[in-house]
Amino acid sequence: MRLDAAGAALAALLVAGCDTGTQERASVASTRAVMRPNAPVPSGTVPRGAAAAAAALAAPGPVPTPALLARGQESFATFCSPCHGARGEGDGTVVSRGFPRPPSYHEPRLRAAAPEHVVGVITHGVGRMLPHAERIPPADRWAIAHYVKALQVGETP
Repeated sequence: MRLDAAGAALAALLVAGCDTGTQERASVASTRAVMRPNAPVPSGTVPRGAAAAAAALAAPGPVPTPALLARGQESFATFCSPCHGARGEGDGTVVSRGFPRPPSYHEPRLRAAAPEHVVGVITHGVGRMLPHAERIPPADRWAIAHYVKALQVGETP
């Protein structure tokens, strides 16, 4: 079977249409996936779910109950005690391995801090502490904050 010039051009177009759309063929892995950055959020818009996320972090937060403090103790043991220690003294296991000691929760300036401050530090981080917003849901951040305040006055469950 012979192809004339028009048939050859049509075949070339069909074969070219089978490409996956990658532009950088030399630098793309064998899966031929191209990662493109997310487009910035247009000004004047609010990302979906932003209002609910802001409301979940708004002060004064939930009322401390025994169940909330128990949840806070569990989350504190998981996320906070490796650095801050079981009693919030700043003597966690990472400190014994050479990591700089975090401040004790029993310092006067941290005793005076409101639970909202603790939630903000967990959310955004401060100093050497990284943000934990991706790891800890807002309800658990409030539980941890109220547990820290209970630790400071010696009323832990």
